[in-house]
Amino acid sequence: MELTGRTSQELSEMAVEFGQPSFRGNQIGEWLYKKTVRAIDDMINLPASLRAEMALKCQHPLLKISTVDRSIDGTAKYLLDLADGNRVECVYLPYADRKSICISTQVGCAMDCSFCATGIGGLTRDLTAGEIVDQVLLTQAEEKQRITHVVYMGMGEPLANYDQTVKSIRLLLNEVGISARHITVSTVGLAPAIRRLANEGIPLNLAVSIHASADNVRSTIMPIASVHSMADLLDACRYWIETTKRKITFEYLLLAGVNDGPSDAVELGRRIKPLLASVNIIPYNHVEGRGDYRRPDRHRINTFKEALTAAGVTVTERKRKGNPINAACGQLRHESEIGRKITSP
Repeated sequence: MELTGRTSQELSEMAVEFGQPSFRGNQIGEWLYKKTVRAIDDMINLPASLRAEMALKCQHPLLKISTVDRSIDGTAKYLLDLADGNRVECVYLPYADRKSICISTQVGCAMDCSFCATGIGGLTRDLTAGEIVDQVLLTQAEEKQRITHVVYMGMGEPLANYDQTVKSIRLLLNEVGISARHITVSTVGLAPAIRRLANEGIPLNLAVSIHASADNVRSTIMPIASVHSMADLLDACRYWIETTKRKITFEYLLLAGVNDGPSDAVELGRRIKPLLASVNIIPYNHVEGRGDYRRPDRHRINTFKEALTAAGVTVTERKRKGNPINAACGQLRHESEIGRKITSP
């Protein structure tokens, strides 16, 4: 059985099953989530008999490091081994004012966005809540830094693994102690799941990958757009804002000659301005094996941003971190399974 992924209450129930007093569960939870101990034998205030039984019956840790690639800017991309032989990646992103991590929710991805490396091999399986949370705990222990911000923007679509994603968020809130306002869930736009998430009562941040202002363009680069139209997606976003009283950030990947024209910006502004949402511009990061997409030049990027601003929309541009180690947006995919290096210019 997994240890990480259980609440302190569930750990207390487990302790009782093992013939121990219930308060042992709180002690185990403290070791797991507060002290991020990676070995059962290091839980030194537990009886030796309990530690021996846990070592026999419990799986801990859930993830182990295969490799770590570090960039000059401090970014670190972790390739992590799962117990079943699968692998996922997460990225540690240090900033002056915060220590952030981009985590995965699935092994692979079924969304098959045409610009993204993760979906090339399709979906292998969902991660458990414990495997999701353990990315935070492992990185925190390895970097010897407290993670302050968590972004669900790694491998996989978080809302396609809805139950485990929400359980992991609650564990980060209630067990690890990360503020909901420092947690961001990114989605390609699963409209029903956005509405469902709005009803969870968790004041987190929602980022929606929109990437185009028209259905025909969006469905070309994001197959899910053929299932959930722009109108349906924006209606779900409106429901999110009305229900949670939280704003939305729209992620917009700029692809040269595809969606980066001034007219694209004007139309995007027209459609989202009523939502009072902001747009985060992400100039394309090259992914080998994903078509002939190109990064727009600086003039095109600036022109797009100016047109959006003129339309009354707040615009930011994603800081470029982790590119030398292929840890930027859309680049996460474990190279050991494809036998070749994914490069970026």
